[in-house]
Amino acid sequence: MSPCCEYPMTDSLSDRSALAATDESAPKRADVSRQQILTVAATLFCARGYAGTSLRDIGAAVGMKAGSLYYHFASKEELAAEVLRIGVERVHQAVEARLRTLGESASLRGKIEGAIAAHLETLWLESDFTSAHIRCIHTAPPSVRNSLHQVRRDYETVWRNLIGEAARASLLPPEAEPTAVRLAILGALNWSLEWSDPGRHKPEEFARTLAASFIREG
Repeated sequence: MSPCCEYPMTDSLSDRSALAATDESAPKRADVSRQQILTVAATLFCARGYAGTSLRDIGAAVGMKAGSLYYHFASKEELAAEVLRIGVERVHQAVEARLRTLGESASLRGKIEGAIAAHLETLWLESDFTSAHIRCIHTAPPSVRNSLHQVRRDYETVWRNLIGEAARASLLPPEAEPTAVRLAILGALNWSLEWSDPGRHKPEEFARTLAASFIREG
């Protein structure tokens, strides 16, 4: 999952100028939108990881020279941080939307099962951004990880609240510690990216199994 970069990463100002000077044959930098670059970058980060994806790779995939990417993003780190931020926000929005759909009348286990399914659907079926986040967050530079602290914390709060409510309702296994349960569920969800086959595995089926492993009916 982490092949070597085809080209070295270029970060210095002199190298940026040299790259930009070779752009005459590439599409005009304004012709390629910021969103196009983000979408392609998400796909490459998801497939190759952070270290295995260079700005040259991303530029080639959108049909422009790497130097022109600096028109939109100051560095690879800035581009990666934006891709990974979108990934967290998309799964957060999906889970919140599922909880709103279920409504207050749903059982607590039903809410947790629904949140699990929404997370998996986003990760497996809908968003290279979310998958890229899972693949890259632990290998990205500290500056990227630090920039994502708040958005990650905001999403984790949804799970803190759900698992905390389950603990207060005595729906966790005996002596289970809420933080450990939360981390175990999120870890299982994110690790599923390594083994899941969307053609065979259904998010709702895995959600039922995982919820039943940690949360009692109540």
